[in-house]
Amino acid sequence: MRITTWNVNSVRQRLDHLLTVLREEAPDALCLQELKCQDDAFPRAEVEGAGYQVTTHGQKGFNGVAILSKLPLEDVTRGLPGDPADEQSRYLEGVIRTEGGPVRVASIYLPNGNPAPGPKYEYKLAWFDRLIRHVEGRLALEEPLVLGGDYNVIPEERDVANPDAWRADALFLPQSRAKLRELAALGLTDAVRACDDADGLYTFWDYQAGSWPRNLGIRIDHLLLSPQAADRLKGITIHRHVRGWDKPSDHVPVSVELA
Repeated sequence: MRITTWNVNSVRQRLDHLLTVLREEAPDALCLQELKCQDDAFPRAEVEGAGYQVTTHGQKGFNGVAILSKLPLEDVTRGLPGDPADEQSRYLEGVIRTEGGPVRVASIYLPNGNPAPGPKYEYKLAWFDRLIRHVEGRLALEEPLVLGGDYNVIPEERDVANPDAWRADALFLPQSRAKLRELAALGLTDAVRACDDADGLYTFWDYQAGSWPRNLGIRIDHLLLSPQAADRLKGITIHRHVRGWDKPSDHVPVSVELA
């Protein structure tokens, strides 16, 4: 089973790219972030024509997450529990019932948090705390769980080409990295690092300052696996070539293969 995560950075602007990824990579499930459209504006017909069922949690002009799946998505949770006043569309979760049993999948678009310090960074940390509480409850179900998304956190110095350039950024502040470690400490496995310990594994290259041609990347798109999913881990792929396409997203897809 292949599960892919991708911050598409406007699904309507990248529709051709999305359809190419679905056709060439054929994931069983694709977790999308930063749709930048409401549910009724999602290009549903085109994606369904490619053989995928569509579940969205959109928001006008900002945020938005989706899960595209070859099989129906059941037991759907739209929005991260824990704060009824939070209207930002950043979390979507559901269960895919495969021949090998149910697999729970979540698409996560964690807040950026800049500028830090400030209200946006406080929101990021509070959202992280809600995510940790929610995932702790899901892990008690003892089922395969894949948490894919744009976490907006650089875990370690080896995950950034130029660490000094990011020291004061919300993506690399010690508190952000500590929250990601706290989440992982619940018993989750970073799929990429479980398969590849090399430096220079990036998933995002900024549009500015020649980041792509100079390979000034960072790794902020992650697939975290419950123990039951980690036991089935076969491999990962960072689809780096997608960043070289015409008018690309600044993120590239990342896939995990489960037995």
